[in-house]
Amino acid sequence: MSIRRAEYKDIEGILLLLKQVNNVHADIRDDLFIHDKTKYTQDELEGIICDPVTPVFVYADDEDNVIGYAFTQFKRTIGQNNIKDQVELYIDDICFDEKERGKGYAKEIYDEVINFAKKNACDRVTLHVWEGNRPALRFYEKCGMKPYYYAMETLLN
Repeated sequence: MSIRRAEYKDIEGILLLLKQVNNVHADIRDDLFIHDKTKYTQDELEGIICDPVTPVFVYADDEDNVIGYAFTQFKRTIGQNNIKDQVELYIDDICFDEKERGKGYAKEIYDEVINFAKKNACDRVTLHVWEGNRPALRFYEKCGMKPYYYAMETLLN
């Protein structure tokens, strides 16, 4: 098993996992997400993987098959009047194959992301968790994450 930066050869495996995580979200919020779709296309993934602003990490098994990933994105706040200059590493998504969940791999890739953020002088690591995704919320709380802010909504239809 190994954690490494994603490569073009990983796109097929990443797409399969993107569908799984999308379906988790669609089960929770079918008013927003469409089952059996993916957040990114193959072409979009090719651009994301080679962009230094959007590092993607994969967790590969002994045969180098992707069984999990972490999508991240550097966000810089520079020169704003009321906010200090800072760099955050935003975790856009962490997902592991359904058969691999609960084995501790997500904690390993999370720790890799934290170490990467520290090496890149980030001030914080942030992410969003969908309301209703209690397993993810519990996982991130066990990792030591705390609420940063709350997003609220009023549904109109």
